[in-house]
Amino acid sequence: MARAIWTGVITFGLVTVPVGLYTATQDHAVHFHQLQRGTSDRVRNKRVNERTGDEVDSKDIVKGYEIDDGQYVVVEPDELDEIAPGRSKTIDISDFVDLDRIEPVYFDRTYYIAPRGKEYTEVYELLRAALAEADKVGIATFVMRNKQYLTALRAEDSVLVLQTLHWADEVRDPGEELPELPSSRAGRGKQMDMALQLVDALSTDWEPRRYRDTYQEKVRELVRAKADGQEITGGEEPPQATDVVDLMKVLEGSLASARSGRAGRADRSDRAERARSGESGGSGEGPSVREAGAKSGGRKAGRASSGAKKKASGQTPARRQAPPGKAGAASARARERTPGTKSELRELSKAELYERATEQNVAGRSKMSRDQLVDALARGGTRRKKSAA
Repeated sequence: MARAIWTGVITFGLVTVPVGLYTATQDHAVHFHQLQRGTSDRVRNKRVNERTGDEVDSKDIVKGYEIDDGQYVVVEPDELDEIAPGRSKTIDISDFVDLDRIEPVYFDRTYYIAPRGKEYTEVYELLRAALAEADKVGIATFVMRNKQYLTALRAEDSVLVLQTLHWADEVRDPGEELPELPSSRAGRGKQMDMALQLVDALSTDWEPRRYRDTYQEKVRELVRAKADGQEITGGEEPPQATDVVDLMKVLEGSLASARSGRAGRADRSDRAERARSGESGGSGEGPSVREAGAKSGGRKAGRASSGAKKKASGQTPARRQAPPGKAGAASARARERTPGTKSELRELSKAELYERATEQNVAGRSKMSRDQLVDALARGGTRRKKSAA
Protein backbone atom coordinates (compact mmCIF):
# COMPACT_ATOMS: atom_id res chain seq x y z
CA MET A 1 0.00 0.00 0.00
CA ALA A 2 1.22 3.50 -0.85
CA ARG A 3 2.61 5.77 1.87
CA ALA A 4 1.59 9.41 2.26
CA ILE A 5 4.32 11.83 1.20
CA TRP A 6 2.65 14.66 3.17
CA THR A 7 0.04 14.78 5.92
CA GLY A 8 -2.01 17.71 7.16
CA VAL A 9 -5.50 19.13 6.84
CA ILE A 10 -7.70 20.66 4.17
CA THR A 11 -9.71 23.66 5.33
CA PHE A 12 -12.53 25.52 3.60
CA GLY A 13 -14.38 27.99 5.76
CA LEU A 14 -14.50 26.47 9.24
CA VAL A 15 -14.51 22.88 7.93
CA THR A 16 -11.29 20.90 8.51
CA VAL A 17 -10.44 17.45 7.10
CA PRO A 18 -7.23 15.56 8.12
CA VAL A 19 -5.74 14.10 4.93
CA GLY A 20 -2.69 12.48 3.40
CA LEU A 21 -1.12 13.27 0.03
CA TYR A 22 -0.16 10.38 -2.31
CA THR A 23 1.58 10.34 -5.69
CA ALA A 24 -0.92 9.60 -8.46
CA THR A 25 1.48 8.58 -11.24
CA GLN A 26 4.58 6.46 -11.72
CA ASP A 27 7.42 6.45 -14.22
CA HIS A 28 7.54 3.51 -16.67
CA ALA A 29 10.58 4.67 -18.65
CA VAL A 30 13.48 2.26 -19.23
CA HIS A 31 16.44 3.48 -17.16
CA PHE A 32 20.05 2.90 -18.20
CA HIS A 33 23.35 3.06 -16.32
CA GLN A 34 26.30 4.88 -17.89
CA LEU A 35 29.17 2.56 -18.86
CA GLN A 36 32.56 3.16 -20.44
CA ARG A 37 32.42 1.95 -24.04
CA GLY A 38 33.86 -1.55 -24.48
CA THR A 39 33.65 -2.37 -20.74
CA SER A 40 31.08 -3.07 -18.03
CA ASP A 41 32.56 -0.32 -15.86
CA ARG A 42 30.02 2.10 -14.38
CA VAL A 43 30.61 5.82 -14.92
CA ARG A 44 29.89 8.00 -11.88
CA ASN A 45 29.32 11.72 -11.62
CA LYS A 46 31.64 13.64 -9.31
CA ARG A 47 31.68 17.22 -8.02
CA VAL A 48 34.90 18.67 -9.41
CA ASN A 49 36.49 22.08 -9.02
CA GLU A 50 36.36 23.60 -12.51
CA ARG A 51 39.72 25.39 -12.13
CA THR A 52 41.85 22.75 -10.34
CA GLY A 53 40.11 19.54 -11.43
CA ASP A 54 40.07 18.32 -7.83
CA GLU A 55 37.02 16.54 -6.38
CA VAL A 56 35.12 18.64 -3.80
CA ASP A 57 33.36 17.21 -0.74
CA SER A 58 29.68 18.12 -0.42
CA LYS A 59 30.26 19.86 2.95
CA ASP A 60 32.59 22.33 1.21
CA ILE A 61 30.02 23.35 -1.40
CA VAL A 62 28.01 26.58 -1.07
CA LYS A 63 25.52 28.20 -3.42
CA GLY A 64 26.45 31.19 -5.56
CA TYR A 65 24.20 33.59 -7.49
CA GLU A 66 25.98 35.26 -10.41
CA ILE A 67 25.35 39.02 -10.42
CA ASP A 68 27.99 39.84 -13.04
CA ASP A 69 30.46 37.94 -15.20
CA GLY A 70 32.48 35.91 -12.68
CA GLN A 71 31.06 37.77 -9.66
CA TYR A 72 28.86 35.83 -7.23
CA VAL A 73 26.80 36.42 -4.13
CA VAL A 74 27.57 33.42 -1.89
CA VAL A 75 24.70 31.93 0.13
CA GLU A 76 25.23 29.30 2.84
CA PRO A 77 22.78 26.36 3.11
CA ASP A 78 21.73 27.34 6.67
CA GLU A 79 20.88 30.87 5.44
CA LEU A 80 18.35 29.35 3.04
CA ASP A 81 16.99 27.15 5.84
CA GLU A 82 16.35 30.24 7.99
CA ILE A 83 14.09 31.88 5.40
CA ALA A 84 12.43 28.64 4.16
CA PRO A 85 8.68 28.55 4.81
CA GLY A 86 8.93 25.36 6.85
CA ARG A 87 6.54 22.44 6.65
CA SER A 88 2.95 23.55 6.25
CA LYS A 89 0.23 21.47 7.84
CA THR A 90 -2.63 23.09 5.99
CA ILE A 91 -4.08 23.14 2.48
CA ASP A 92 -6.21 26.24 2.93
CA ILE A 93 -8.73 26.71 0.11
CA SER A 94 -9.07 30.44 -0.53
CA ASP A 95 -11.10 30.46 -3.78
CA PHE A 96 -13.29 28.25 -5.94
CA VAL A 97 -13.04 28.62 -9.73
CA ASP A 98 -14.30 26.86 -12.86
CA LEU A 99 -11.88 24.14 -13.95
CA ASP A 100 -12.13 25.06 -17.64
CA ARG A 101 -10.93 28.59 -16.80
CA ILE A 102 -7.46 27.25 -15.90
CA GLU A 103 -5.29 26.92 -19.01
CA PRO A 104 -3.66 23.46 -19.30
CA VAL A 105 -0.18 25.01 -19.35
CA TYR A 106 -0.57 25.86 -15.64
CA PHE A 107 -0.97 22.22 -14.53
CA ASP A 108 2.13 20.45 -13.24
CA ARG A 109 1.99 17.28 -11.07
CA THR A 110 -0.99 15.24 -9.86
CA TYR A 111 -1.57 13.76 -6.40
CA TYR A 112 -4.39 11.87 -4.70
CA ILE A 113 -5.82 13.15 -1.41
CA ALA A 114 -7.22 10.60 1.07
CA PRO A 115 -8.76 10.99 4.56
CA ARG A 116 -6.52 9.98 7.47
CA GLY A 117 -8.92 7.60 9.15
CA LYS A 118 -12.46 6.23 8.73
CA GLU A 119 -13.85 8.82 11.12
CA TYR A 120 -13.01 11.55 8.59
CA THR A 121 -14.50 9.92 5.48
CA GLU A 122 -17.91 11.57 5.84
CA VAL A 123 -16.52 15.12 5.91
CA TYR A 124 -14.08 14.20 3.12
CA GLU A 125 -16.95 12.93 0.96
CA LEU A 126 -18.97 16.07 1.67
CA LEU A 127 -16.16 18.22 0.26
CA ARG A 128 -15.69 15.92 -2.74
CA ALA A 129 -19.42 15.87 -3.54
CA ALA A 130 -19.75 19.64 -3.13
CA LEU A 131 -16.90 20.25 -5.59
CA ALA A 132 -18.40 17.75 -8.05
CA GLU A 133 -21.91 19.22 -7.79
CA ALA A 134 -20.70 22.81 -8.17
CA ASP A 135 -18.28 21.78 -10.96
CA LYS A 136 -15.57 23.89 -9.29
CA VAL A 137 -11.98 23.43 -8.16
CA GLY A 138 -10.57 24.78 -4.92
CA ILE A 139 -7.46 26.98 -5.23
CA ALA A 140 -5.04 26.69 -2.31
CA THR A 141 -1.37 26.99 -1.37
CA PHE A 142 0.65 24.69 0.86
CA VAL A 143 4.29 23.94 1.66
CA MET A 144 6.05 20.61 1.13
CA ARG A 145 9.80 19.95 1.39
CA ASN A 146 10.64 23.62 1.88
CA LYS A 147 8.82 24.67 -1.26
CA GLN A 148 5.50 26.47 -1.56
CA TYR A 149 2.98 25.24 -4.13
CA LEU A 150 -0.05 26.75 -5.78
CA THR A 151 -2.63 23.97 -6.17
CA ALA A 152 -6.05 23.12 -7.58
CA LEU A 153 -8.19 20.65 -5.62
CA ARG A 154 -10.80 18.91 -7.76
CA ALA A 155 -13.28 16.05 -7.45
CA GLU A 156 -13.14 12.73 -9.29
CA ASP A 157 -15.71 9.91 -9.01
CA SER A 158 -14.52 8.68 -5.62
CA VAL A 159 -11.42 10.68 -4.70
CA LEU A 160 -10.13 14.20 -4.33
CA VAL A 161 -7.26 15.08 -6.65
CA LEU A 162 -4.72 17.80 -5.97
CA GLN A 163 -2.81 19.24 -8.90
CA THR A 164 0.14 21.55 -8.41
CA LEU A 165 0.07 24.61 -10.65
CA HIS A 166 2.79 26.79 -12.10
CA TRP A 167 2.92 30.32 -10.75
CA ALA A 168 1.92 33.05 -13.20
CA ASP A 169 5.49 34.29 -13.66
CA GLU A 170 6.63 30.75 -14.60
CA VAL A 171 4.36 30.56 -17.66
CA ARG A 172 5.83 32.04 -20.84
CA ASP A 173 3.84 34.24 -23.23
CA PRO A 174 3.72 32.37 -26.59
CA GLY A 175 3.38 35.64 -28.50
CA GLU A 176 6.71 36.83 -27.12
CA GLU A 177 8.58 33.51 -27.07
CA LEU A 178 7.65 31.79 -30.33
CA PRO A 179 9.21 32.88 -33.64
CA GLU A 180 6.26 32.20 -35.95
CA LEU A 181 2.51 32.26 -35.25
CA PRO A 182 -0.45 32.82 -37.62
CA SER A 183 -1.17 36.52 -38.15
CA SER A 184 -4.90 35.95 -38.70
CA ARG A 185 -7.67 33.53 -37.79
CA ALA A 186 -8.77 30.75 -40.14
CA GLY A 187 -12.03 31.67 -41.87
CA ARG A 188 -14.98 29.48 -42.83
CA GLY A 189 -14.82 27.74 -46.18
CA LYS A 190 -14.38 24.35 -47.83
CA GLN A 191 -11.09 23.67 -46.09
CA MET A 192 -12.51 24.47 -42.66
CA ASP A 193 -15.61 22.34 -43.34
CA MET A 194 -13.39 19.46 -44.41
CA ALA A 195 -11.18 19.88 -41.34
CA LEU A 196 -14.25 19.83 -39.05
CA GLN A 197 -15.51 16.66 -40.76
CA LEU A 198 -12.09 15.07 -40.19
CA VAL A 199 -12.22 16.00 -36.49
CA ASP A 200 -15.71 14.50 -36.27
CA ALA A 201 -14.63 11.29 -38.05
CA LEU A 202 -11.74 10.83 -35.61
CA SER A 203 -13.76 11.75 -32.49
CA THR A 204 -14.30 9.05 -29.87
CA ASP A 205 -14.69 8.55 -26.13
CA TRP A 206 -11.66 9.11 -23.90
CA GLU A 207 -10.26 5.68 -23.07
CA PRO A 208 -6.72 6.05 -21.61
CA ARG A 209 -5.95 2.33 -21.94
CA ARG A 210 -6.19 2.58 -25.73
CA TYR A 211 -2.92 4.52 -25.82
CA ARG A 212 0.54 3.07 -25.19
CA ASP A 213 4.04 4.45 -24.93
CA THR A 214 5.25 2.75 -28.10
CA TYR A 215 8.70 4.31 -27.83
CA GLN A 216 9.37 2.61 -24.49
CA GLU A 217 8.10 -0.67 -25.99
CA LYS A 218 10.64 -0.27 -28.81
CA VAL A 219 13.39 0.46 -26.28
CA ARG A 220 12.57 -2.80 -24.47
CA GLU A 221 12.48 -4.67 -27.82
CA LEU A 222 15.88 -3.16 -28.67
CA VAL A 223 17.36 -4.31 -25.34
CA ARG A 224 15.93 -7.83 -25.76
CA ALA A 225 17.10 -8.07 -29.39
CA LYS A 226 20.64 -6.96 -28.53
CA ALA A 227 20.72 -9.38 -25.58
CA ASP A 228 19.83 -12.19 -28.04
CA GLY A 229 22.35 -11.02 -30.65
CA GLN A 230 19.69 -10.02 -33.16
CA GLU A 231 19.86 -7.24 -35.75
CA ILE A 232 17.79 -4.10 -35.23
CA THR A 233 15.83 -1.96 -37.68
CA GLY A 234 16.09 1.76 -38.22
CA GLY A 235 13.31 4.25 -37.43
CA GLU A 236 10.43 5.28 -39.67
CA GLU A 237 10.91 8.10 -42.16
CA PRO A 238 9.44 11.41 -40.85
CA PRO A 239 6.33 12.61 -42.75
CA GLN A 240 6.68 15.45 -45.22
CA ALA A 241 5.16 18.85 -44.40
CA THR A 242 1.81 19.54 -46.10
CA ASP A 243 1.98 22.13 -48.89
CA VAL A 244 -0.81 24.72 -48.76
CA VAL A 245 -1.46 24.07 -52.47
CA ASP A 246 -2.18 20.38 -51.73
CA LEU A 247 -4.10 21.01 -48.48
CA MET A 248 -7.58 20.28 -49.85
CA LYS A 249 -6.42 17.05 -51.51
CA VAL A 250 -4.68 15.93 -48.31
CA LEU A 251 -7.79 16.72 -46.23
CA GLU A 252 -10.00 14.69 -48.59
CA GLY A 253 -7.62 11.72 -48.40
CA SER A 254 -7.41 12.00 -44.62
CA LEU A 255 -11.20 12.10 -44.28
CA ALA A 256 -11.67 9.05 -46.52
CA SER A 257 -9.05 7.13 -44.55
CA ALA A 258 -10.57 8.15 -41.19
CA ARG A 259 -14.07 7.12 -42.25
CA SER A 260 -12.95 3.73 -43.56
CA GLY A 261 -10.92 3.17 -40.39
CA ARG A 262 -13.88 4.03 -38.18
CA ALA A 263 -16.15 1.73 -40.19
CA GLY A 264 -13.62 -1.08 -39.81
CA ARG A 265 -13.35 -0.51 -36.06
CA ALA A 266 -17.14 -0.46 -35.72
CA ASP A 267 -17.42 -3.69 -37.73
CA ARG A 268 -14.77 -5.43 -35.60
CA SER A 269 -16.45 -4.19 -32.43
CA ASP A 270 -19.82 -5.46 -33.65
CA ARG A 271 -18.39 -8.90 -34.48
CA ALA A 272 -16.70 -9.10 -31.11
CA GLU A 273 -19.95 -8.17 -29.36
CA ARG A 274 -21.88 -10.84 -31.30
CA ALA A 275 -19.22 -13.41 -30.42
CA ARG A 276 -19.47 -12.53 -26.73
CA SER A 277 -23.27 -12.75 -26.78
CA GLY A 278 -23.21 -16.15 -28.57
CA GLU A 279 -24.93 -14.95 -31.79
CA SER A 280 -22.42 -16.74 -34.04
CA GLY A 281 -23.67 -20.20 -33.09
CA GLY A 282 -25.54 -22.28 -30.54
CA SER A 283 -22.50 -22.68 -28.27
CA GLY A 284 -21.25 -19.13 -28.85
CA GLU A 285 -18.22 -20.47 -30.77
CA GLY A 286 -18.31 -20.49 -34.57
CA PRO A 287 -16.52 -23.03 -36.79
CA SER A 288 -13.69 -20.59 -37.53
CA VAL A 289 -13.02 -20.14 -33.82
CA ARG A 290 -12.95 -23.91 -33.20
CA GLU A 291 -10.74 -24.47 -36.25
CA ALA A 292 -8.35 -21.72 -35.11
CA GLY A 293 -8.27 -23.30 -31.65
CA ALA A 294 -7.50 -26.72 -33.12
CA LYS A 295 -4.71 -25.29 -35.29
CA SER A 296 -3.30 -23.35 -32.37
CA GLY A 297 -3.43 -26.48 -30.22
CA GLY A 298 -1.64 -28.43 -32.93
CA ARG A 299 1.10 -25.82 -33.19
CA LYS A 300 1.52 -25.72 -29.42
CA ALA A 301 1.71 -29.52 -29.26
CA GLY A 302 4.29 -29.53 -32.04
CA ARG A 303 6.39 -26.92 -30.25
CA ALA A 304 6.11 -28.80 -26.96
CA SER A 305 7.17 -32.06 -28.66
CA SER A 306 10.11 -30.33 -30.35
CA GLY A 307 11.17 -28.74 -27.07
CA ALA A 308 10.94 -32.09 -25.28
CA LYS A 309 13.14 -33.76 -27.93
CA LYS A 310 15.78 -31.04 -27.64
CA LYS A 311 15.73 -31.30 -23.87
CA ALA A 312 16.13 -35.07 -24.02
CA SER A 313 19.13 -34.73 -26.35
CA GLY A 314 20.77 -32.20 -24.05
CA GLN A 315 20.18 -29.23 -26.39
CA THR A 316 18.82 -25.99 -25.05
CA PRO A 317 16.30 -24.30 -27.37
CA ALA A 318 17.35 -20.80 -28.48
CA ARG A 319 15.55 -18.20 -26.43
CA ARG A 320 13.29 -15.94 -28.47
CA GLN A 321 11.65 -12.82 -27.16
CA ALA A 322 8.40 -11.91 -28.86
CA PRO A 323 7.72 -8.13 -28.97
CA PRO A 324 4.72 -7.16 -26.85
CA GLY A 325 1.26 -6.18 -28.08
CA LYS A 326 0.81 -5.12 -31.63
CA ALA A 327 4.39 -5.84 -32.68
CA GLY A 328 3.93 -9.52 -31.81
CA ALA A 329 0.75 -9.75 -33.86
CA ALA A 330 2.50 -7.99 -36.75
CA SER A 331 5.35 -10.51 -36.67
CA ALA A 332 2.88 -13.39 -36.76
CA ARG A 333 1.13 -11.89 -39.78
CA ALA A 334 4.48 -11.41 -41.53
CA ARG A 335 5.38 -15.07 -41.05
CA GLU A 336 1.98 -16.39 -42.11
CA ARG A 337 1.60 -14.35 -45.33
CA THR A 338 3.16 -15.68 -48.51
CA PRO A 339 5.43 -13.39 -50.60
CA GLY A 340 3.22 -11.09 -52.65
CA THR A 341 3.22 -8.21 -55.09
CA LYS A 342 4.40 -4.71 -54.34
CA SER A 343 0.84 -3.60 -53.54
CA GLU A 344 0.52 -6.41 -50.99
CA LEU A 345 3.94 -5.65 -49.50
CA ARG A 346 3.07 -1.97 -49.09
CA GLU A 347 0.28 -2.98 -46.69
CA LEU A 348 2.88 -4.28 -44.22
CA SER A 349 4.63 -2.18 -41.58
CA LYS A 350 8.38 -1.60 -41.77
CA ALA A 351 8.90 -4.11 -38.92
CA GLU A 352 6.99 -6.80 -40.88
CA LEU A 353 8.94 -6.00 -44.05
CA TYR A 354 12.23 -6.19 -42.16
CA GLU A 355 11.28 -9.58 -40.71
CA ARG A 356 10.59 -10.93 -44.19
CA ALA A 357 13.87 -9.47 -45.42
CA THR A 358 15.66 -11.24 -42.57
CA GLU A 359 14.00 -14.56 -43.48
CA GLN A 360 15.03 -14.08 -47.13
CA ASN A 361 18.55 -12.93 -46.11
CA VAL A 362 18.28 -9.66 -48.09
CA ALA A 363 21.68 -7.97 -48.05
CA GLY A 364 21.88 -4.46 -46.55
CA ARG A 365 18.36 -4.65 -45.09
CA SER A 366 19.27 -2.88 -41.84
CA LYS A 367 20.00 0.36 -43.75
CA MET A 368 17.02 0.22 -46.10
CA SER A 369 14.02 2.53 -45.98
CA ARG A 370 10.50 1.09 -46.07
CA ASP A 371 10.21 1.61 -49.87
CA GLN A 372 13.61 -0.01 -50.46
CA LEU A 373 12.53 -3.05 -48.42
CA VAL A 374 9.36 -3.33 -50.55
CA ASP A 375 11.43 -3.21 -53.78
CA ALA A 376 13.97 -5.76 -52.52
CA LEU A 377 11.29 -8.19 -51.34
CA ALA A 378 9.31 -7.81 -54.57
CA ARG A 379 12.44 -8.61 -56.62
CA GLY A 380 13.09 -11.66 -54.43
CA GLY A 381 9.52 -12.91 -54.93
CA THR A 382 9.83 -12.45 -58.71
CA ARG A 383 13.07 -14.47 -58.80
CA ARG A 384 11.48 -17.33 -56.80
CA LYS A 385 8.51 -17.46 -59.15
CA LYS A 386 10.80 -17.64 -62.24
CA SER A 387 12.96 -20.36 -60.75
CA ALA A 388 9.86 -22.36 -59.77
CA ALA A 389 8.58 -22.09 -63.36
